[in-house]
Amino acid sequence: MINQVYRLVSPRQLEVTYSNFSLNSEHVVVRPTFLSICAADQRYYTGTRGKEALSKKLPMALIHEGIGKVVYDPKNEYEPGTQVVMVPNTPSEEDEIVAENYLRSSKFRSSGFDGFMQDYVFLNRDRLVPLGNNINPHVGAFMELITIAMHSIVRFDKRSHARRQTFGVWGDGNLGFITSLILKTLYKDSKVIVFGKTPYKLDHFSFVDEVYQIDGIPEDLELDHAFECVGGKGSQYAINQIIDYIKPEGSMSILGVSEEPVEVNTRMVLEKGITIIGSSRSGRVDFENTVKLLNDYPNIQEYFKTLVGSVNEVKSIDDILETFEKDLTTSWGKTVMEWKI
Repeated sequence: MINQVYRLVSPRQLEVTYSNFSLNSEHVVVRPTFLSICAADQRYYTGTRGKEALSKKLPMALIHEGIGKVVYDPKNEYEPGTQVVMVPNTPSEEDEIVAENYLRSSKFRSSGFDGFMQDYVFLNRDRLVPLGNNINPHVGAFMELITIAMHSIVRFDKRSHARRQTFGVWGDGNLGFITSLILKTLYKDSKVIVFGKTPYKLDHFSFVDEVYQIDGIPEDLELDHAFECVGGKGSQYAINQIIDYIKPEGSMSILGVSEEPVEVNTRMVLEKGITIIGSSRSGRVDFENTVKLLNDYPNIQEYFKTLVGSVNEVKSIDDILETFEKDLTTSWGKTVMEWKI
């Protein structure tokens, strides 16, 4: 089967290429419908990922957040038209201890492996999860980002002590919004406090108990556990603020990605006995848990809808380029592509 793939060949330059895919019983053919741009995609698109990484990974189709509709399933387990979320992590082995998203052998779409900017995506049978009819497709487009927060909270739940009266979330962007919303939903009797830099972004967090700008935190504030959702250069400042305000034997979940090493106040980590939990990406089970969350708590989608910064109809390469450029100027929310190319 001939498939059109829209690959980034160099920063801000896309080309249509063609691939020939042989169908077998373990693959399901999915037509992408709604896709969402991630900051990682933008690093490739703008060339800020670094010359060495770009030379190794390009040309490559971008986008790892998206949903689609089943076109063909040789086993007829999925009817044509079934709406599914596509799982970008693609493991090649199983481990009884290590989750699929931490196996070094796993591939990840739009990171050295073609993403979802294609006419059709050929997915291993376990790389798609049915959405049902109750999930807004614009929210579904960035469900992969929601699964990252869900994954980190599941890891926290398994590894942290049971006193959970107060959570702190550092970061007033998309990931901080999603993480604090899930925490407030699953731990409804706990207090969730968000810490950020930008007042108008913090205004979106109407569902949490308190918000503080990072230069105006009360000295006597204490937290049982905290989540770092800042990333980049700011993660160092956030991590060390968490260390200052977290109670002894609390846990700190780190989600933000930093390209450079950061300095951590290890003396106070040891003195307080803090548990540091790292989380990265997600796997199929996290997508299943997220679909269940959205169906079990339908009101949560109304908050997630506020993260939809714009929805852009894409019918050509020029539309793709225009949408990526538009996303670079967006200060809040997710940029969604309605994939009609």
